[in-house]
Amino acid sequence: MKNLLIFLVIFGFNSQIFAQDLFEILDNETPQTKNYVSSTFKGTRILNGHSIENRKKGILEFVISHRFGRVNLGADELYGLDQSNIRFAFEYGLTDNIMVGIGRSSFDKTYDGFIKYKLIKQRTDKNAFPFSTSLFGSIAYRSIDDFEPGNEPSDSERISYTAQLLIARKFSPGFSLQIMPSLIHRNSVKIDEDPHDIFALGIGGRIKLTKRISINGEYHYTVNPLESIETTNSLAFGIDIETGGHVFQIILSNSITMIEKSFITESTDDFFEGDVHLGFNISRAFQFGKHKKEKLKKMKESNQ
Repeated sequence: MKNLLIFLVIFGFNSQIFAQDLFEILDNETPQTKNYVSSTFKGTRILNGHSIENRKKGILEFVISHRFGRVNLGADELYGLDQSNIRFAFEYGLTDNIMVGIGRSSFDKTYDGFIKYKLIKQRTDKNAFPFSTSLFGSIAYRSIDDFEPGNEPSDSERISYTAQLLIARKFSPGFSLQIMPSLIHRNSVKIDEDPHDIFALGIGGRIKLTKRISINGEYHYTVNPLESIETTNSLAFGIDIETGGHVFQIILSNSITMIEKSFITESTDDFFEGDVHLGFNISRAFQFGKHKKEKLKKMKESNQ
């Protein structure tokens, strides 16, 4: 009887240890819920530049952007409204993490294309990660014929490239911040002193005011600017308004252009001297493929 009691005690103790180990193994092997942070920004743009946000798979977005002339031109030019620069684009979600787009700007009659890939997502679960990261790359083709006769540039000389690393964190439901190390490469330059490769560092933020309205700011510092023209660093402030299927942005900026190679490296106006351009971005999303209502609902929720 004594030996039997000792056996039962030892067996029960070992069984308890085995059960605890088994539960730990099962707990480690059980898939954990992944709580990804959403809606770091309301749309795919902070203001002039891209945010880390992508459109969901199967969603086509039509984007129209306007930048008017300087408001300090006065009443004769209707405070810049008589002048206008426009860009329109189509942007599509190949997957939830990959978005591509093509566009055309009236400024320099430029055609552009881009791809944006969300590499890392901010998480708040057991394996929390503090920020989101996207890779952005674009190509721009300047088609305007402003050259002297006999000095026509080749197609290659008209091309510029942009590469960016977008790093963003949503600190709270009401505040998000993003930094944007950037490299802009020109195949040709106006003078020998102009760098072919320009480095810049951008920062942008969002403060949420209501469920559908936020205020945004964006600034890009150019490390080695062009020498052929007197440039300034791009600065912009604006308001995001989300209305169901589209996001409307009202913008005040010293940049009149709307693609990275231009507004980061070619802005020439001084915001604090009154060289401010009123502008707006407006987008409309269309769903392709199955589960239209469900995906559109998720897209609207992600913008809130």
